[in-house]
Amino acid sequence: MSRTVSPPRILNIDDLRRQARRRLPRVVFDYIDGGAEREVTLAENRRAYDDVLFRPRSAVATAACDLSVEVLGTRLELPYILAPVGSSRLFYPRGEAVAARAAGEAGTLYILSTLSGCRLEDVRTATRGPAWYQLYLVGGRDVALQTIARAKSAGYGALVVTIDTPVSGMRERDFRNGIRELLTGNPVKMLPHVGQFLARPSWLAGYLGDGGLMRFANVILPDGPMPYADVGAMLEQSMVSWDDFSWIRDAWGGPIVVKGAHTADDARRAVDAGAAAVVVSNHGARQLDGVAPTIRVLPEVVAAVGGRAEVLLDGGIRSGSDIVKALCLGARAVLIGRAYAYGLGAAGGAGVTRAIDILRADVIRTMKLLGCGEARALDGSFVRAPREWLES
Repeated sequence: MSRTVSPPRILNIDDLRRQARRRLPRVVFDYIDGGAEREVTLAENRRAYDDVLFRPRSAVATAACDLSVEVLGTRLELPYILAPVGSSRLFYPRGEAVAARAAGEAGTLYILSTLSGCRLEDVRTATRGPAWYQLYLVGGRDVALQTIARAKSAGYGALVVTIDTPVSGMRERDFRNGIRELLTGNPVKMLPHVGQFLARPSWLAGYLGDGGLMRFANVILPDGPMPYADVGAMLEQSMVSWDDFSWIRDAWGGPIVVKGAHTADDARRAVDAGAAAVVVSNHGARQLDGVAPTIRVLPEVVAAVGGRAEVLLDGGIRSGSDIVKALCLGARAVLIGRAYAYGLGAAGGAGVTRAIDILRADVIRTMKLLGCGEARALDGSFVRAPREWLES
């Protein structure tokens, strides 16, 4: 069962973050919270929204706000989507299914990561809303083809292909917390790091009750689901190149979303490869440190795509005003990752619902203060962004 989240205590996403930090072992919390190397881009992903200023229309009556948007032909009640977050089952028992259920109840879309602890069929059944499947080529082409067929049969509406993981970024927090030693299964090597689990008995009880160390239920090797292992090594062995898109497109036969476009050139190439949508993303600042924040890159990608595909964005979103700014600068909708992962880690489904509700209230309040009654009507006239962003 999900824990309760008291609204008076949880006013914003940072409150959920603090509650997650209290409940989760350090290695699990830092997996959600951390970024690559010095975490410069991690900080900039958030801070850069401060460079976008609002231009409100005063004396405009907006008794109600319509937050709905259409993404790849599907109407969503909210302009934000739950992004793929790997290993969510570590945050809370059956974490992916729990988060998907909350998304469906809110009228929005859930994207399931390849690196999930729950079977894709179970996650699809858990949500009454739409769902997409995010693809890594972990296990090789034949394994990916089997998974694509399963996702298609289960009713996932689009395939999200992530292109920014030729290797895993250097996430220093993971190593300092002993992730490598903990995955060896060697008691001598694990011993210095187990105290962080014993200090979180509630989480530990749920974790063990959910089966303990998860396997990747959607990466089926000849001997069964892939064991939880060094994700960095797996990604390095299974990078996606532009040449892969032809067989992926043929196998899927439906809409493809390219996640990880960070320049105009890659956005154009994604569309040429058949993408129906591109996600402006730097992988939550978990890959290459020192790249530009995604909101900074958004206008460049929107201009490059030129309406040939829909443009989505993730990275650094912690409030409804962040979401509104992204919509004003051309995003069709945004993906939220950490914002709901904190909620999942804090209190399961109740925490995810609270994160969704916080952002919904933020978006409505921001739109009313802007004098705009429909999310679809938000455009560049409601914001002032640095000139160099628009001239790239």
